[in-house]
Amino acid sequence: MALKLIHTADWHLGQTFFGYDRDNEHDAFLSWLVDTLDDQQTDVLLISGDVFDVANPSAMAQRRFFRFLKEANHRNPELQIVITAGNHDSAARLEAPVPLLEELRTTVIGIIKRKEDGEIDLDSLIIPLYNRKGERQALCLAVPFLRQGDYPSSEEGQDNYVAGIDRMYNRLYLYAESIRLPGEAIIAMGHLHATGAELSDDDRSERIIMGGLESVSVNTFNTGLAYTALGHIHKAQKIGSRDSVRYAGSPLPMSFSETNYRHQVVSVTIERGKTLFIEPLAVPVVTELLRIPPSAASPDVVLAMLTELPDAENKDNNTNPFLEVRVLLTEPDPGFRHRVEEVLEGKAVRLTSIVPSYPESEGEDDFRALSYNDLQKIDPTDMLKHAFTAKYGGDLPEDMEQLFKEVMREVAL
Repeated sequence: MALKLIHTADWHLGQTFFGYDRDNEHDAFLSWLVDTLDDQQTDVLLISGDVFDVANPSAMAQRRFFRFLKEANHRNPELQIVITAGNHDSAARLEAPVPLLEELRTTVIGIIKRKEDGEIDLDSLIIPLYNRKGERQALCLAVPFLRQGDYPSSEEGQDNYVAGIDRMYNRLYLYAESIRLPGEAIIAMGHLHATGAELSDDDRSERIIMGGLESVSVNTFNTGLAYTALGHIHKAQKIGSRDSVRYAGSPLPMSFSETNYRHQVVSVTIERGKTLFIEPLAVPVVTELLRIPPSAASPDVVLAMLTELPDAENKDNNTNPFLEVRVLLTEPDPGFRHRVEEVLEGKAVRLTSIVPSYPESEGEDDFRALSYNDLQKIDPTDMLKHAFTAKYGGDLPEDMEQLFKEVMREVAL
């Protein structure tokens, strides 16, 4: 019998978007997910980190999470849920209700447990997965977001973050392979930045170290894995040429760069230890993102376009689109925001931001402001090398470069 999985991640319950709460959006998504789990006759739901937006979530965000678990279990009593902590989650807080959640067939992995001899308790990170008939079909390497020291230490003394993650997955896979039954699949979960992953423009909630100092190669995940369910990057995508190594992406948009982007969860069917189908399931859009105009225009044109927006039917604006206004200014216009707010009074939109731009001066064609995404791509080590050469001449000493990289990792983690 096949094993049907749904993979999701990065819910960020409790998040606000430019100061507006997202309760209505999260409620709609979780309600849709409960229906989808039932309609798809899902055996296992995998949630790969960042359930909450902050380590100390509000009581409302926690109630929303527990209500979902209760409703999902009520509608689908045989459903198994595996949750791993992300970097936004408090690992200890997420694990705290485990004794109660076990009654809902829910496993939460947040903390890396160690045995008395100090070795990592590998058994605590390997979760058996069952189909609706109660037959064990797979072993799940349930790895949460790893912080410094969570991974196995190096016998060679090369104890850097990326190598540590590689050792963790390799050791877990080999152990799982030694204990799995014939015909069982091995799948993995992770909350990390994989090399080559495409970031969402201007998404400030994606915690990525500049220069990719913590990015993990796709080769970290053994080719024997039937599926690897990743979280942390908010744009759904497969990694490299590995169709079975995927980010589910966030279910809600995190920036206006996602105006025309469809969010999703991933449905996976596994049979006899092999992946049969991988199918994205689009999450319905509840709240639209509007950019008016699509490209910056003069203040008069912008105001005229805003005037054409529909009027709000009622005072409840929880479903009204989020609006980003783009304006082309030739000189400072301190009263423009006030005029925008006057025009939008009673309109069925929620103003988030006004983004001004200015015409390029002659000779400035080759220059532009760096975006957030541009800054993420700058390697700080290259900046150090350039500064050292400019001031002292010659190349940056290798020992100084290695020391700088270690400091970067420690500060970031």
